[in-house]
Amino acid sequence: MTRYVAIGDSFTEGLGDTLPDGTERGWADLVAAGLAASAADTGETVEYANLAIRGRLLAPIVNDQLEAALALDPQPTMISFNGGGNDMLRRGVTIAHLVELTEQGLRRITGAGVHAVVLSGADPSDHIPFGATFRRRGEELTEAVAAILPRYDNVTFVDCFRDRELRRRDYWSSDRLHLNANGHRRVASLVLAGLGHETAAHVLDPSTPTRSGGLLAEARYYSEHVLPWLNRRLRGRSSGDNRTPKFATWTPIAV
Repeated sequence: MTRYVAIGDSFTEGLGDTLPDGTERGWADLVAAGLAASAADTGETVEYANLAIRGRLLAPIVNDQLEAALALDPQPTMISFNGGGNDMLRRGVTIAHLVELTEQGLRRITGAGVHAVVLSGADPSDHIPFGATFRRRGEELTEAVAAILPRYDNVTFVDCFRDRELRRRDYWSSDRLHLNANGHRRVASLVLAGLGHETAAHVLDPSTPTRSGGLLAEARYYSEHVLPWLNRRLRGRSSGDNRTPKFATWTPIAV
């Protein structure tokens, strides 16, 4: 029996991979489905929970979501863990603090005898304002987290931040901060491969022309995405306020 729970922010909730009914799917849902497909051959079953909520900082992911994940009954056998992207968009963040929180989470997961799947989030730096600052912070965090992982057993690391294919504009949604369906498919394929499943990395046709815009497209982008984000920040609000997890309890995954 595999019991897999995902914790994190919008990256793990699945924003950008929007289904026709308006719900968000995302790479973690696709990983759960991939695990179920592999388990079907052996008659095993897969149960899945996703506690990730958009806008969450790393501290509440570690202090709240992780504790809720470990409190699930029965206990999970695998937890995917990602966070820090929202922190890196804020002034005053220190990489040392994010690494400390990450290690706190790792100690809790591995100490409970649960397999930890640690992901670095995909890198949107080529497409967003102040991208150079975000990339510098992301590279520092990714390198620092990778350095502490050998201290722990039963950990799988999936480095999406340094995956150059994912930096292509065609893997990103219109807000340029969240992956689209193709981006989530690629992350899912990287995770499944990292877990030892025979999964080819999802790759878009390299001959596909990259989407381009102009002044009107840029103006629309700032109006529809950047300004609302700034407005929430000024009001101390989050896109995840009053939201609940999409799969708060164990959900059987059918093949």
